[in-house]
Amino acid sequence: MRPSAILHRQTRSWHNFAPPLKSLVTSVRTYIYWFPTVFVVSYYFYYLKIVSGRSMQPTLNPDSSLWRDVGLFNRYAIHTKRDYHRGDIVALCSPEDPNRVLVKRIIALAGDRVKTLPPYPDPEIVVPQGQAWIEGDEPFHSDDSNRFGPVPLALIESRLVTVVWPPSRFGNLFRPIQIDKDTSTPHKHSAYRLAMAELDRQRWRNARVTAVPHNSLQ
Repeated sequence: MRPSAILHRQTRSWHNFAPPLKSLVTSVRTYIYWFPTVFVVSYYFYYLKIVSGRSMQPTLNPDSSLWRDVGLFNRYAIHTKRDYHRGDIVALCSPEDPNRVLVKRIIALAGDRVKTLPPYPDPEIVVPQGQAWIEGDEPFHSDDSNRFGPVPLALIESRLVTVVWPPSRFGNLFRPIQIDKDTSTPHKHSAYRLAMAELDRQRWRNARVTAVPHNSLQ
């Protein structure tokens, strides 16, 4: 083969390879440019987390969903504002395993009296200062304060804002419960049953807690 033909083939091969390489370099530059911003936002403000397990059913990962829920969590509200409320769903480091992150609900705060569930040894407890009582919405599949007691507030990392995935559950986590007594269709009948069941769960949780008459934490 003539040298000119070899050179032409090599040049043509380089031209075929150049566009993908240029696209890769552009993508890497874009990633490097935005990485600091993404890091700061996810570390100090908001981040996405996949919720695993059954402990928060049916609020999260309901059996009716084919996907695990992905939630948007707010770090800023916890680390900077120290904004804790009863009923908040939070992500926290497990007091038993620092490498494990739990997603639970704050049931009670400092000074509140809680009627505990098995296997906790005492029937009632007053939450100490600087701590919170956390539980899963599905008590039979949850490792929570009924197992290891109150947890320090310092272990709480972030607060769940809303569900962002799957699309059918986007934004519906904290919508007010509306009781529609018109159950003339199967769909409305099912929605009515779900709303009543959630209302009963809320009443049951509230009935187990004697809250102190303030929301501030000391």
